Amino acid sequence: MRQPAIRHPRAVALALLLSGLTCAHAEQVQVAVAANFTAPMQKIAAAFEADTGHKAVLSFGATGKFYAQITNGAPFQVFLSADDATPARLDREGRTVAGSRFTYAIGQLVLWSPNAHYVDAQGAVLKTGDFKHLSLANPKLAPYGAAAMQVLDKQGLTAQLQPRIVTGENIAQAYQFVASGNAQLGFVALSQVMEEGKITKGSAWDVPSDLHAPILQDAVLLASGKDNPAATALMQYLRSDKARAVIKAYGYRF
Repeated sequence: MRQPAIRHPRAVALALLLSGLTCAHAEQVQVAVAANFTAPMQKIAAAFEADTGHKAVLSFGATGKFYAQITNGAPFQVFLSADDATPARLDREGRTVAGSRFTYAIGQLVLWSPNAHYVDAQGAVLKTGDFKHLSLANPKLAPYGAAAMQVLDKQGLTAQLQPRIVTGENIAQAYQFVASGNAQLGFVALSQVMEEGKITKGSAWDVPSDLHAPILQDAVLLASGKDNPAATALMQYLRSDKARAVIKAYGYRF
C-alpha cells in the first residue's frame, strides 16, 4: 500500500506563509456601475475575484445619479459610466486619476417587448402599434434614455408618443416596466435581453446607430482609488481578453 506523502514541516510553513501573504494583499474596490452593465459586470467581478483574489463590491444605478453621489463624497473608487461625457467631466473637475479613463464598451440601444411577435425588425411598431405605454430611462440621468429620445426626435415621433412615455430612473427600471407588463414595449440596452450573442426572449429592433449619438461607455479610476491595488487591478482586468469576451457576449462593441 502506498504511504501518504509527508511534507517537510518547513515546506508546510512556507505554503501557509505564502497563503497568508496572498490574503493580506487581497483588497476590496467599491465600484459604481451603470445599470445597463449589470449582468456582464457581475460575471466579470466573479472572474476578477477568482483570478486576482481582489473583491469588487458593485453598486448599480443611473450615471447621472452616480455623478451626484461621487461629487458629494460617495466612497466609490472606480466608475463604469454609461457615457463618456460624465467621466470626462469628473476628469476636468480633478476627481479622477489623470490618464486612467478609457472606453470599455460601446452600447447598443434596442426597442424591446417580451412578446415574441410584437416588435418588428424596422421598429415600425412605434408608428403603427396600439400600445398604451412606451418605457425608457430618464433622459436627464441615463444616457440610454437620452439616446431613446434622440431616436424619437429623428423619426418625428416625440410629440405623438410623449403622452405614452413612462420613464424609469435608470435603464434597469425601464426594462422592468416592460418585463412586468406595465409597458408593452420600451427602449432598453441590448445587454439586458441578450446573452451569448442571442436575444434570450421576446422581440426587438436593433436601433440603427445613426439615429442617436454613439453610446461610448467609459471607465475611470476615481481619485479615492489611486492607492488601492484592487482598483488599479480592476481597471487592468476590464481590458483583458477574458473580460472583453464577456462584454462582447452581451452585445456590446469596442
